[in-house]
Amino acid sequence: MTDEVDTTTVEISAGDSTDDVEIPSGLIDLVAEGDQSDAETIGDVALLSFASRAHHIVHHGQGADEELEAQEARIMELFEERFGVTYGEATGHQH
Repeated sequence: MTDEVDTTTVEISAGDSTDDVEIPSGLIDLVAEGDQSDAETIGDVALLSFASRAHHIVHHGQGADEELEAQEARIMELFEERFGVTYGEATGHQH
């Protein structure tokens, strides 16, 4: 049954390396906002994932140093720039 699910392959490029990720197309459609392109939707999910991971490591992990806290602060700034709300407002998870 899972072979019947259509997928979308996304190529991610960073510097001189690339990776292909296959994602069920229906999931991309499910989380898309309005008429977003697949690329925009996947970009949103990637940024949300990095923000979530950074938040968890800094605020719920084993402690973070100043550099890691600065990285988390920067991803939260980028999150707010992209989505127009803070991470806490978007997730309901505030400290």
